[in-house]
Amino acid sequence: MSSDLRELYQDVILEHSRKPRNYRAIEGGRRCEGHNPLCGDQVVVYVKMDGDKLEDVSFEGSGCAISTASASVMTETVKGKSKDEAEELFRLFHDLVTRGRKPPGRDLGKLAVFAGVSEFPVRVKCATLAWHTLRAALEGKDERVSTE
Repeated sequence: MSSDLRELYQDVILEHSRKPRNYRAIEGGRRCEGHNPLCGDQVVVYVKMDGDKLEDVSFEGSGCAISTASASVMTETVKGKSKDEAEELFRLFHDLVTRGRKPPGRDLGKLAVFAGVSEFPVRVKCATLAWHTLRAALEGKDERVSTE
């Protein structure tokens, strides 16, 4: 593995890929499906709301290490946040993986490990699939999300 790829697949990404957190269905909440036709990643994101707060967030599906790790870290990061805070995290994460830009003065926590994705454009859709699917679930959309 080259050093660039080694940097991309950091320990946090590998750990979340092997043992994804919040990998389960949530009964009685919102549910949305996402698909990345480019590499076959599939995800179902579940959200249980308490007013405007994301009381519980989980996912199920299959995909590459980046896709699975991104979904796992996303669920940990947005759980307990408001809908607006989750939207802001989506925007910051999207900027991070598409442009490699870390927001000044803002600690993204574990999300920061995905900064290397911007060096591999084909992996951007893998990293953002769960986020686009979460966004659709929060908007109450009933259609399947595609990264194409």
